[in-house]
Amino acid sequence: MSNPPDLKEFTLPELEQLMTIWGHPPYRARQVLKWVYKGVNDFEAMTDISRAFRQELARRAYLSDLRIDREQVSRDGSRKYLLALEDGNCVESVLIPEEGHYTLCLSTQVGCALGCRFCATARRGLVRNLTAGEMLNQILTVRRHFTGDWPITNLVFMGMGEPLANFPALVRALTMITAEWGLNFSPRRLTVSTAGLAPLIPRLGQEARANLTVSLNAPDDETRSRIMPINRRYPLETLLQACRDFPLPRHRRVTFAYVLLKGINDAPAQARQLARLLRGFRAKINLIPLNAYGDVPFEPSPEDRVLEFQDILRQANYTVLTRESRGQDIQAACGQLLGERE
Repeated sequence: MSNPPDLKEFTLPELEQLMTIWGHPPYRARQVLKWVYKGVNDFEAMTDISRAFRQELARRAYLSDLRIDREQVSRDGSRKYLLALEDGNCVESVLIPEEGHYTLCLSTQVGCALGCRFCATARRGLVRNLTAGEMLNQILTVRRHFTGDWPITNLVFMGMGEPLANFPALVRALTMITAEWGLNFSPRRLTVSTAGLAPLIPRLGQEARANLTVSLNAPDDETRSRIMPINRRYPLETLLQACRDFPLPRHRRVTFAYVLLKGINDAPAQARQLARLLRGFRAKINLIPLNAYGDVPFEPSPEDRVLEFQDILRQANYTVLTRESRGQDIQAACGQLLGERE
């Protein structure tokens, strides 16, 4: 006997088809999804649906959920959630306070296969991909649990895993998040970050709606290959051409993230090289001083070197932000997510 379907994995057209197969009118799908995206996990709570239909749903389907295994709160207000999946694996999501709102950082995989040498997640290797429902459940679980004064208005796929390596489930999740029958998030408030799976970058812009961030981290192939093995497969020329092919809406920019590693990629000459490399892009550059953890084989760039690097790029007329590291005291900052129980 096959497992009952998880209704959180369905798009509206798919659920309408299922309702028809079960002998119900298609409009029942909207009734059910309205409750799903409110975060309800019990069919009995769907109070505008007949009791007989609620009982049928409980017999024939189920609603998946995540369990908060651990929550840690940083001095700066950031919150890291260790979320237990139904198979016993865990992922981490981070809730980041901004001015008047929150940003939620989402995971797409348990572990990661890309092996970036400054990233904690890479040390686990890839365990498995998340489903679209598991990505959605991170949002619903945190939103249900956290009752802060500000809303969660921004979502970033920058947690554990390489989002584009889980492309079909990512696109499905983005559809669920942006659809009017789903969470109805504005695509302007969604960001997908990639370490550089070049062939999938244009496809992301064709098949989904979200902002693009590319984790660049070096202005030359030799340095980038040393710290990001994916560069050996898709070197900078290939990666940047893929970024040019990304269908960028008017008044939008590609963000290039650059983790600064002391003595590796933070020299003034490398800043000038980066400025030349990105010439012609509608680009924003986020500088991220390394968030050290454990025995990571790198050190953060000193503040004076960060400021000098930033100033060179600004003089070249780029919009440059040095991203404040949030949640470092709870290992919740960029590159620190591991997703393992202690």
